[in-house]
Amino acid sequence: MAKVHRLMNAVLRLAAAAAAATAAVVMVTSRETTSFFGIQMEAKYSYTPSFIFFVVAYAVAAAYSLLVLAVPAGSALSRLALTTDVVLGMVLAGAVASAGAISDIAKNGNSHAGWLPVCGQIHAYCNHVMAALIAGFVALAVHFVVVMYSLHIVTDVICPCH
Repeated sequence: MAKVHRLMNAVLRLAAAAAAATAAVVMVTSRETTSFFGIQMEAKYSYTPSFIFFVVAYAVAAAYSLLVLAVPAGSALSRLALTTDVVLGMVLAGAVASAGAISDIAKNGNSHAGWLPVCGQIHAYCNHVMAALIAGFVALAVHFVVVMYSLHIVTDVICPCH
């Protein structure tokens, strides 16, 4: 049974790492230059702090998911990994939420604040960011499954009640 747990944990963590890395890479590669009323305008992820937070959070999540593969199941370190998984999940949720909020403003603007939508001028950039957000939500969902599975494994070690 321990081998099955270890294999399942490895598969889930590899999936989480792949999804998180994909989200970060797609966001990093989002860039477009366009002309708007004769003014050259460039859109890059690095111009928006929320997008930078997204990239850093998801890159850290990808690296962390790979590093935790080396942690032996049932050890005290695995309990620490579970706690770190929960914290990382909260960071990922915050990152995708903040990037999503900025994307919504870019797409729809905010009439109350007088902010105009910009996605009409930079379609490819906005679509690229949307793809990164979708990958981010997938990574967050997979990470949630990792947390639930890790919790199951840790509680089985503490109290094998079945």
